[in-house]
Amino acid sequence: MSYTAPVKDMLFGIKYLANIEQVAQLPGFEDAGYDTAQAVLEECAKFNQDVIAPLNWEGDKNPSSWKDKAVTTTPGFKAAYKQFAEGGWQGLQHPVDFGGQGLPKTIGAACGEMINSANMSFALCPLLTDGAIEALLTAGSDALKETYLKKLVSGEWTGTMNLTEPQAGSDLAAVRTRAEPQPDGTYKIFGTKIFITYGEHDMADNIVHLVLARVQGAPEGVKGISLFVVPKFMVGADRSLGARNDVYCVSIEHKMGIKASPTAVLQFGDNGGAVGYLVGEENRGLEYMFIMMNAARYGVGVQGIAIADRAYQKAAQFARDRVQSRPVDGSLSKAGPIIHHPDVRRMLMTMRASIEGCRALALTAAAAYDAAHHHPDAAVRKDNATFYEFMVPLVKGYSTEQSLEVTSLGVQVHGGMGFIEETGAAQYYRDAKILTIYEGTTAIQANDLVGRKTARDGGQTAKALAAQVEVAEAELLAQGGANAAAVAKRLKAARLAFVDVVEFIAANTRANPNAAFAGSVPYLMLAGNLMAGWQLARSLLVAEAALASGDCGDFGAPFMQAKVTTARFYADHILVRVPGVRDAIVDGADSVTELPLEAF
Repeated sequence: MSYTAPVKDMLFGIKYLANIEQVAQLPGFEDAGYDTAQAVLEECAKFNQDVIAPLNWEGDKNPSSWKDKAVTTTPGFKAAYKQFAEGGWQGLQHPVDFGGQGLPKTIGAACGEMINSANMSFALCPLLTDGAIEALLTAGSDALKETYLKKLVSGEWTGTMNLTEPQAGSDLAAVRTRAEPQPDGTYKIFGTKIFITYGEHDMADNIVHLVLARVQGAPEGVKGISLFVVPKFMVGADRSLGARNDVYCVSIEHKMGIKASPTAVLQFGDNGGAVGYLVGEENRGLEYMFIMMNAARYGVGVQGIAIADRAYQKAAQFARDRVQSRPVDGSLSKAGPIIHHPDVRRMLMTMRASIEGCRALALTAAAAYDAAHHHPDAAVRKDNATFYEFMVPLVKGYSTEQSLEVTSLGVQVHGGMGFIEETGAAQYYRDAKILTIYEGTTAIQANDLVGRKTARDGGQTAKALAAQVEVAEAELLAQGGANAAAVAKRLKAARLAFVDVVEFIAANTRANPNAAFAGSVPYLMLAGNLMAGWQLARSLLVAEAALASGDCGDFGAPFMQAKVTTARFYADHILVRVPGVRDAIVDGADSVTELPLEAF
């Protein structure tokens, strides 16, 4: 059940793919170079391996419980959270002005992966707090920032995101929670919110709910939604806690996974109305909430990488320990560890390559986020923002869908023992499933990719990315060697397929929307596959150059050789899926919607 943080692979991505030394040249990040990244990641690894990871299995067996409107978290969670907050981990990448450490997202993303690998149920609490902080930083008044941000950044208080209602699901136009203006400038909030992660718990002194609601007389649909801060306890001018606000947890859900994370049903206003404070302007709530959602969507993508890595570590250890059958090549005279069997190696390599590709993609996107927010040149900020925004649905959608494949393979490597809960392999599979659903299902990510990120500019952003991939192909061919040539060949085929699909999507989103959106999720998976493969191709270039020069630094030659092998495997076994997906999207759209509805 132990967890070992993949610090070396993270540092490789941070150094060579995200280019941390360039990030460290951005204003505000001058002290956040490679040495800082290494020190922070090593300390983060110790904390998560020693404190957070041992609680993961306990949380699955003894999940959070609800009684009399209060939630008690898994034994050990409260003490661990106290250490988490006191260690400054919540404020890692938040502004120094509010008590944070002000580190770049490039470093924060790696730390986020570690805590989610260690214990995803635990990590969900800080993830939602991060989103609340981002929303208040962007849209909160000076008074709201002064009242709430330092306590949220310190981890003394936690945050939530309240969107979904029983009748609304993912359709936020159907939100019915109402907000009544009061003479003192506050609002009274009435309604029910469901699926509220850590909506009630015992780990922090206060919970700051960010709630979508409609002010009386607001327009129907999404244009009439506003955003409010609704604290569990009222807060005084000196940030001291006062009376309990009129918001209570009336139940928590019983789930197939992430059982230790309390998923609350919150009732607002049963006793006269919960006091809420408007964030920004009325009727712009969805715009502000998307700030939280974008932060959370990237974070959920990192969760997919994290849970996949935990499953891979578990499966690899089992494969080294489990003795069964003689190897088919006769390399052992008697039964040996199953890691000798070719199909077990195939499964483990599929897991490893998927994880490393998605991790590289996420770290590269994080570096673009840092440049988009901190580069002094407006044009550079804009280009990086465009890159990051295109990558968010891929990091979220592709990484989480891949986590299902990886965690399923983890169970498969264990064979029958994987189906037995006591081995622990099944927990990762169960935990992973929610990642393709919450913070916007894979289909919602795909709709965003099709409508906002591809069709809106006629596919120009997507084609510009394809041009960058083509540059990598040329670099691979120029570097020479069998592995580089093989990866270049697969990368080119995938790129050409991607461009075909981009043109199909751009041409059909309005003219034939059913055809375009029938292929939306396959398009997301195709794009994610290509972008992850591109990053692994870049990894191969770095690793082969290091091996050729004999200068592999602290990483060492075996690590660099493994990078080459993993990139080649990804190209040969995962990237090759792309042309087939292209055919399904471009040639198979009609068959998706052809069957009469009554035939289902």
